[in-house]
Amino acid sequence: MRGKDDGDEGRRVSVRTEEAGTRKKSFSKKTFLRLITIISTFGGLLYGYDTGVVNGALPFMSRADQLDLTPFTQGLVTSTLLLGAAFGAVFGGRLSDRKGRRKTILSVAFIFVIATLGCSMAPNVATMVTFRMILGLAVGATSVTVPAFLAELSPAEHRGRIVTQNELMIVTGQLFAYIFNAILANTFGEAGNIWRYMLAIATLPAVVLWLGMLIVPESPRWLAAKGKFAIALDVLRKIRKEKRAQMELNEIRQTVEEDAKMKKATLKDLKLPFVRRIILIGVGIAMIQQLTGVNSIMYYGTEILKKSGFSTGAALIGNIANGLISVLATFAGIALLDRVGRRKMLITGLAGTSTALLLIGIFSITLKNSPALPFIILSLTVLFLASQQGGVSPVTWLMQSEIYPIHLRGLAMGISIFCLFMTNFLVGLLFPVLLNAIGLSATFFIFTGFGILSILFVKKFVPETKGRSLEEIEQSFHARKERYFARKRKSTFNRSNQPQHLHRSGMDR
Repeated sequence: MRGKDDGDEGRRVSVRTEEAGTRKKSFSKKTFLRLITIISTFGGLLYGYDTGVVNGALPFMSRADQLDLTPFTQGLVTSTLLLGAAFGAVFGGRLSDRKGRRKTILSVAFIFVIATLGCSMAPNVATMVTFRMILGLAVGATSVTVPAFLAELSPAEHRGRIVTQNELMIVTGQLFAYIFNAILANTFGEAGNIWRYMLAIATLPAVVLWLGMLIVPESPRWLAAKGKFAIALDVLRKIRKEKRAQMELNEIRQTVEEDAKMKKATLKDLKLPFVRRIILIGVGIAMIQQLTGVNSIMYYGTEILKKSGFSTGAALIGNIANGLISVLATFAGIALLDRVGRRKMLITGLAGTSTALLLIGIFSITLKNSPALPFIILSLTVLFLASQQGGVSPVTWLMQSEIYPIHLRGLAMGISIFCLFMTNFLVGLLFPVLLNAIGLSATFFIFTGFGILSILFVKKFVPETKGRSLEEIEQSFHARKERYFARKRKSTFNRSNQPQHLHRSGMDR
């Protein structure tokens, strides 16, 4: 009897040990996936810091003893990064399809270091603009590559949360920029060249990104697309349980085999209606994110708050509130993404941004010169950013990585993000000019109009992708493609079987 009890106890201990080992393995896989996410999203942190830092650096750059910027050259220094990012998105997408997501991010990290040092040491406007353009190439490439990389590594049920970590890092980078700007400006404000130190801080995360990517594996979906199924399975085993890894590889293999029957994506594919439609939806979503006017506040928040009545030092401190609410709202957006539909979040966010801008425009007229105006404007910019970063921005970046099939993903994301950054470039270039020419109220009324049009676009054209795997979304793409060619074949068959006299009468007409 005792021997039997000992045997049962031994088996129970063995089961418990096995369960503990399974939990440990599961924990280590989750930890590794979390580490990959944190490292790769340092690209987003750099994007956020490099775009946000000019918010506080511009007043110091504009001094006569520094770069002596006018409203136009302010817009130029701010927006050339975004022009470079537009082209970086196109080339980065193609490069990541050809060379791999990991190698692309590694190369881009090196460009971040060189371009950041060039900007911080720029002796004149021309040099600054040149290095801001180069920095933009790196920003654009990471903006395309990192979301695609994370989407291809993520399990379907957590894809929304993981991919939007990149958006969280973008707004975190902007918050860090605002904090460092405020500290440096209020500590060494009399030193005109303080903007150089504001810019140089970005070299630190760039080095972290480069070193970190040395230990990160390649995307399993990219490896499978190149026929490296064994390596793809090894990568999946590091971040999934064995059974799940095998199942995902089979799904990926099936998708890759279907894609292999199709020609490699080129710009000629835009002639096909089903391709053109999906890319136009992606482009529309990308442009909507910028047409809300978000980066007029993220880049020129200091100038907006100064116009409303704050001093430079107070405006820089006030900007920290904008950065902080952006981070908190992004956390909320990430929590909601896999529970609430993408469409609902997008429409709710756009309604919030449009309302906030409309109120800023109205109060800027009705409360002009009132001591309460600066605080009301700051409160409304906080409301605007809560709607933008909690609804519009997370959905934008997530859907760019979701809606395109794998053979189109690099090219299509490149086109979408190119359009996003070109819109961003125009906002960054023209906002200070419009602010100077027609005032804050009229400028924000224009953005309100774009917000209303954006809501109508989302309601009519944007599909829901919540809860669907990348392979399921791709299958729906293939189904549309097959329906299109079936209709085309039927149309050709009907024409070829028409009586000859009908052909002649048709030509006569």
